[in-house]
Parts: sequence; C-alpha cells; structure tokens
Amino acid sequence: MKRILILSLLLAACSGRPPRSCEDFNFGWRFTLGDDEAYALADYDDSAWRSLRLPHDWAVEGQFSKDNPATPSGGALPGGIGWYRKHFTAPADGRIANLEFDGVFMNSTVWVNGHEVGHRPYGYSSFSYDITPFLVPGSDNVVAVRCDNAEQPNSRWYSGCGIYRNVRLIVTDPLFVEYSGTYVTTPQVSDTQAAVSIATTLTNKDSVAHSATLHHRICDQAGKCVAETSVPVDLEAGASAEFPAQAIVQQPERWDPGHPYLYTVETTIERQGSTVDNYRTTFGIRTFEFTAGKGLLLNGRPFKLRGVCLHHDLGALGAAMHTRAVERQLRLLRSMGCNAVRTSHNPPAPELLDLCDRMGFVVMDEAFDMWRRPKTAHDYARYFDAWSQRDLEDFIRRDRNHPSVLIWSIGNEIPEQYGGSDPETAEAEIRRMQELDIAISEKAVHEKNPGVLTALRLAGTVRMLDPTRPVTAGCDMPEPGNNLLRSGALDIVGYNYHDFCYDSVPRWFPGVPMLGSETISSLQSRGFYINPSNKELVIPEYGPEPYDTPHHQCSAYDHSRVPWGALHEHGWIAVRDRDFVAGTFIWTGFDYLGEPTPYTWPARSSYFGIFDLCGFPKDVYSMYRSEWTDSTTLHLFPHWNWSPGDKIDLWAYYNNADEVELFVNGRSLGRQSKTADRLHCVWPGVEFEPGEITAVSYEDGREIARDSRRTAGPVAALRLTADRTEIAADGYDLAYITIEALDADGNPAPTASDELKFTISGAGELVGVDNGDATGHLSLKGDRMALFNGKALAIVRTLRGERGDIRLSVSGKGIEGSLTLEAH
Repeated sequence: MKRILILSLLLAACSGRPPRSCEDFNFGWRFTLGDDEAYALADYDDSAWRSLRLPHDWAVEGQFSKDNPATPSGGALPGGIGWYRKHFTAPADGRIANLEFDGVFMNSTVWVNGHEVGHRPYGYSSFSYDITPFLVPGSDNVVAVRCDNAEQPNSRWYSGCGIYRNVRLIVTDPLFVEYSGTYVTTPQVSDTQAAVSIATTLTNKDSVAHSATLHHRICDQAGKCVAETSVPVDLEAGASAEFPAQAIVQQPERWDPGHPYLYTVETTIERQGSTVDNYRTTFGIRTFEFTAGKGLLLNGRPFKLRGVCLHHDLGALGAAMHTRAVERQLRLLRSMGCNAVRTSHNPPAPELLDLCDRMGFVVMDEAFDMWRRPKTAHDYARYFDAWSQRDLEDFIRRDRNHPSVLIWSIGNEIPEQYGGSDPETAEAEIRRMQELDIAISEKAVHEKNPGVLTALRLAGTVRMLDPTRPVTAGCDMPEPGNNLLRSGALDIVGYNYHDFCYDSVPRWFPGVPMLGSETISSLQSRGFYINPSNKELVIPEYGPEPYDTPHHQCSAYDHSRVPWGALHEHGWIAVRDRDFVAGTFIWTGFDYLGEPTPYTWPARSSYFGIFDLCGFPKDVYSMYRSEWTDSTTLHLFPHWNWSPGDKIDLWAYYNNADEVELFVNGRSLGRQSKTADRLHCVWPGVEFEPGEITAVSYEDGREIARDSRRTAGPVAALRLTADRTEIAADGYDLAYITIEALDADGNPAPTASDELKFTISGAGELVGVDNGDATGHLSLKGDRMALFNGKALAIVRTLRGERGDIRLSVSGKGIEGSLTLEAH
C-alpha cells in the first residue's frame, strides 16, 4: 500500500497540479460602504473602491459616538452596509472550486459573476459555497460579498462589521472530501494503544460514478506514520456518503494541557493509480470524564478548569481575526496559570481552537447567546427558527475534531430558561425532532414549554453529530425550575454566577456534574484606585438614574463588582474549595469593546477583564498568578504618586513565601500573611510621603522576592518595548509595542496622560493604537493616542513580501521615543 501511495503522489506531481489546492483568498479585495444592487454585477467598475486585504472590520475604523445605533453597549462604533469585490482567474481544467468563509458579520450574501451563490445571516457561522457553476474557466471572474449590519443594536457587545475572518479558495477533483468532511474519534484509549475511528464524507460532483480507495495515514507530531488503513469507496454521480475506517495507534501520546500532543490523519483518495484528493485532520488522543463528585478527570487525573470567558474582538484590531493577536492573548493567559477558555457567546474563529490545541487550553465551545426570545432589537432571535439547526450542525462538524474542545454549550443566559407554555412552538419543536430522528421521551412529547423542547432539540443535535462530549449551557437562573435544567438535556449544570448556590447542586441535581460557566464580573480600571479599599463597591447601583461618576473609572483594588457578581478572591475560593465544582470561567480574561458596565457613554468598552483592552495586566492578574502557578510572585500596589495627606491602602499578592514585609522609605510597617479566605496582604491607611515603598516576601525568614514603587517626577521620556523585534514579512505577523512614560531618573510615571503622535516608516504599517481607557474616544486606527495611567500601545503589521527595517517613532509635548523592528 505504501508503494501505491508513493506512486500516486508521483503521478499527481507529474501532472503539474496538486490534487487539492488551497489558495489564501485574503489579498486583493476592493471595498466600499453603501449599497447598490449593481455592485453584484460582473462588469461593474470597482476601480474607485478602496483596496484592502482581509480579514477586515470596517466598524473599528470609525469614530466612537453615543449616537451610533449600536449604542455604547455595542461599542459606540458605526454599522451600515458594506460591499467587497475580488477579481481572480478561475481554474481552466474543469475542477471543483469551493469558496470558504470563516465568518462574515453579518447577513452576508455572495455573488459570483453576478449570480447569487448563497446567503448567511449569522455572523459567527463558517460556511462554504461551491462556485464552480458560476465560473468562467481560465478567465477573469468576480466574487462580490454584501454585508448588512445596518439594523442595530443586534448584539450586547461589539460585533464588528465585514469579512472579519479568513477566506480560502479550495480547488479539487470532482471526487473530493467534503468541507468539514472528517470526524476522528478515539473510542478506546489505554497506555498501550488507542483505537482511532475515522468517518469521512466524500462527494462526487462528476457526471459519472467513481470507484476509488480511501487511504488514511496517521502521523505523530514528528511526521512519522504510526498507523494506516484503507477502505474501498463507490460513489454515484452527484452523491455524497460517509465512509468509516478504523486504525490502532500503539503507545499513544496523550493530549493534555501540560503536554498538548497532536496527531494528524493524512487522508487521500486514490483512483486509477492517481491521487485525486488529499485532506489533513489534526486530532488528539485523550480521555476525560465530568463527574458529580470529583469534577473533571482528564486522562484519569483530577483537573480543575482555571478558565476565562473571551469575546471575539482583539482590542484596537476590532473583530478582524489576527492569529498572532490571539496567540498573544493565550500566552498572557498562560502566564497567570489559565488553562481553559469559553468562547462567549458564539462560535469562535477556527484559529482560536487551533491555537488551543497546540498550546494546551481546554475549551467550552458555545453556539448561541439567544434562541427565540431576543436580548436586543435586531439580534439572532429573528433568524433562530429558520437557521438554528443549520448553524448548529455546521458549528459542531467544524469543531468536533479539536482535542481542546471538551464541552459544547448550546446557549448563554437564554431567556427561555423561564416562562410557561406555548403549545404552537412546542409542537413545532416536537415535529423537528421527529424529522431529525432525535430521541424524545413520552414525557417530552406532552411537554408544552418551548424552552424545554428547544433544549432537547439542540442537545440532541449535538449528540447526533458528536456523542463524545457533554452538553451544557450558561444558566443565570440556577433553581431546579429552570426549563433548561429540568429538561434533562444538559449533561453538566452550568452556573453563571450564584456561587452561593453551589452547595445546593448535589441536592437539586443529584449525580449531575457542575461548573461555574461564568463567574466573577469584578470591575477594574488598570492603574486607578479608590481608597479606602475595605469598602465593597457594588455597582451599578439600583435606581431610576444610570450609575455615573465624574471619572467614569472603576477601582483596581479587588473591591468593586456588579450586583450579580463576586470579587475575584471570593469567586476563586468558592471554586477552589469544592472538589465537585469542575472549574470556573471568569468574566472576563480581557476587556472588550462594548458593554461598559457599570457606565454608559462616555464609556464604550468593558471593565471586567483581568487584562485591559491593550493586554496590559491589571493588579488582580498577580492574584491569579500567585494562586494558579508555582512561579514566584510578589506584586505590590498601588503606585506611589499621591498628594500630601493622602492615606493609601497598600496591597500585595504573593506566593512561595509565608509572609511579606512592607517598607516605606526604609521604615518597616510590619509583616503580614494571607489566609485561606484573604488572598492578599494589606496595610491600610498608609500616609503618603514621597520616596519609595518596597515589599519583601520571606519563607522561614529567608528573603524570596522584593517589589518596589517610587514616586515619579514630571514625564521626561518615553520607553518603547516590543514583544518581538523580528517578525515575518508575510503580511500577517504583528509586533506589540508598549509605550511607557518615564521621569528624568527612569522611573515609570503611573498617572501620565500625555497625548502622543505615532509615525511609522519602512516595511510595516501601524494597524492599531490604544491605551486601555474605556472612556477614550480617539480612533483605535489613527496615529494619535493619549497615555492612560502611564501607558499606551502600538500594533505594527508587516507588509506582504517586504523585508527590512520598520521604524516606529512616538512623540508628545517635549518627549519622544523610537524603536526599530526587522521584517524578515
């Protein structure tokens, strides 16, 4: 068989074309805002349109305004209707061309040479269109895409606008592996061997039937073949069918967050001595079980999920997908000990899951934020009846091979959790389940509550396509009367907040595992402090008027939260001390555009993150690092730039020590230790005196670490620091440059707010600027940004194929700094 495979690959090479080509379709697009049906025509003159590359988000390029219909909750950025067009040459050899979109927000319609190909309302769905019938082989062709995000608000957060994820053109033989066409499972796993099951969906778009051989090679991480198998296939013209195969991997390496080992199935279709298609599927071998008493057992060992929720926007990059930006987020999360991500509240970009596979993060993969009952005026609820089944099926098929995905979520805080009967909708759901051949109990047949029946249909669909993973939902009504929880559709009880109800779970839902599907919602602005810190601030305050303050910021001590949430320390302790709680997903890992709770305008982004919108850590990052990692941590805060007479609470997070001593200008204020219920040290009401404060941690009297803050003078200089100074000249790679204000002695100036001008030259472009201020209104795509509490950020991207130096210069009134990167 190996000889046959090698010969067929050689024959394919000699034919001058690969059996399957995958073209990066992101470059060479034209774009305009506005709407005209003529834009879809093949002969429309688009030469005056703007040239750009994908992924692209036009909303983040706009100006923040309280009058934008998205409202501050939607990021206060513009929506509208936009069109994209791309000219390309179609293959001239009669092969099949499929255009794959990872996501278009929203209401996308695609035309090829003036012919409508397809429509997709849900902005988070990935989809593929066969454009072969509309092409002119070997000639100029035009694809046009209309994105309609004019009706707003349609999200509770910033959605972005446009073709904001990647696009590919796939060209194959008429006999080929379908889009999302493989499903790899490992039904039996031991230390000595793993059974691998491979189900492959083939399509024959030829005019005649074909007989062929479907061959699978399983390769380890080094590329060595460790198992292979073949099955004969016969497929009629115009037909599609699934073909199962089995193989055994000896001495398997387990996928685990500490050892994220990946295998690859290399699938080929061989016909008459030639390879007519090849397809690669990455997967992992692992076992896991969610239990009612011990939480998650991963590869037979207890594993506490230390997770965060993530929205899809990437700060100054908006919703546009950048793999490097997501990788940076995950590396920052890993540095504090995070091991899990919840894709709140929608299917993510595929690259996030690829990175979680490779970097070792467990994923709760989520489908919807609402079902039929809306949360905003123009959200997905209006499409749910017509599209939810298709969207859910495509979502599961796309993501079910990722070893990082351990949990499916069918919804977040769905309003159908509560409410009574609706016989008409209930009967429609029963009919749909019967049509889909989803098992339904006699009791459910007589159920008149659509919340119960919709949960059963969605969960049944998930199990029909992937019976290997449990189903949950994020429930903010945890009582047994919750329609989703009482339906029996959920394998795991997911609590949003309500940690005070955790101990009721074994009584309310006996034998059912549970986790904190969304927790905390503490509110913090990086570098901003309200004293004293011993008063818990619960905001927004309930009342007829919106909550407001002159500063529109939230204190960075861990003492500020929303009414339904918890402080970080309290929320973590509630999970830490209960073995039956499988883990936590903190709201949120990073600040995100939109939902500026507890404020509204002039705020336009959130305060929930452990990291701010730039990815700069807030102080509470060090609490998690001290609790979730063994890396020695000592973090003293706040800064030491105050006014005479101010009395400041000084906090310290630490680990690997038993006590911490505080010094003010060399004078000891005593030693303290954290406790099981208080995860920091605090020295309250320390009167400010200019100079230096220092914390020193000790273990058995031996110094372990020290951390200091100095009073800074006027800003005298800027320090630029890049996360990487050498980046790939592929048109995708990014460098993140932190700009810090310094005084004349080189001390950080923690309250500096100077406005800065950014200038770039050479083989790169400035694609984003930010400072983490939730109230800032300067464009995130401009060349000006103010410092916020002493820091700002610039994001630089390479130009495709251009190598050489990239120079970034930053200047303010009497201050400047510069940095040189290399694109190679």
